[in-house]
Amino acid sequence: MADSSNGAPVIIKRKKVIAGDGHHGGAWKIAYADFVTAMMAFFLLMWLINATTEQQRLGIAEFFSPTVPLNKVSGGGNAMFGGDSVQEHNILSQTGVGGLPTALKENPDPVEFEQPGSNGENAEFETVEDMLIGGGGESLLADNLLKHVVTRLTDEGLVIEIFDSEDQRLFKPKSAVPMPILMDLAKVLAEVSNMVTNDVAVEGHVRTSVITVRENPSWQLSSIRANELRKLMEAHGLETERVARVTGHADREPVSNVPRDLRNNRIEIILLRKDR
Repeated sequence: MADSSNGAPVIIKRKKVIAGDGHHGGAWKIAYADFVTAMMAFFLLMWLINATTEQQRLGIAEFFSPTVPLNKVSGGGNAMFGGDSVQEHNILSQTGVGGLPTALKENPDPVEFEQPGSNGENAEFETVEDMLIGGGGESLLADNLLKHVVTRLTDEGLVIEIFDSEDQRLFKPKSAVPMPILMDLAKVLAEVSNMVTNDVAVEGHVRTSVITVRENPSWQLSSIRANELRKLMEAHGLETERVARVTGHADREPVSNVPRDLRNNRIEIILLRKDR
């Protein structure tokens, strides 16, 4: 028998198969799907812009605004947010341009809504302001008087404020004795007040007293000063019947953060609105 060790050796070759595309084979599909979705959204947006009116687009924009309440009241309908359409009056808040009023829906022409501060009374107040501080180019006040006056329009009416300055006081210190400048101011104030028929309020304010005492003298001083100006204005033609009130606020409503600031010494003459 032949020796089996002389036979040819048997060689077994094992081949390792590696899937080369296994780790990224599907990534392109995801990217393509994202691209198709984005394109579909883009064309949908283009179609929406073409298919809607300007009013509808404003309503849709208002709906997606995160700062506007979606539903200010409860509606009784079965449509979105209890209404009939995105433009329904009871759907979107009228804070901005959404929730268009019914008048605008029914009438395609622009509708002007009356805004606060646009009535005839405000126009009269503005005329008084112009005459007093020279808004129209010429003032009834001389320069030395004008620097003591500021005006502002409020919900209560036209406020004309006169105040002390470092070089000129309206009253003698710690008293209600008027200085010559206050007499000049009172004459002009009476004149401009007679440009309208509104009632008048006079309010006195003083700066904080340097000494703390049991009874604060600021209350009495502010009241007496306000009443003194009232008498001066009446002497120059202001009708007594038009004076609605004369009050003193002591040092409780300063206009300066510094309690002892002279700017806190002031008197406010208010031409009251007729509905007050």
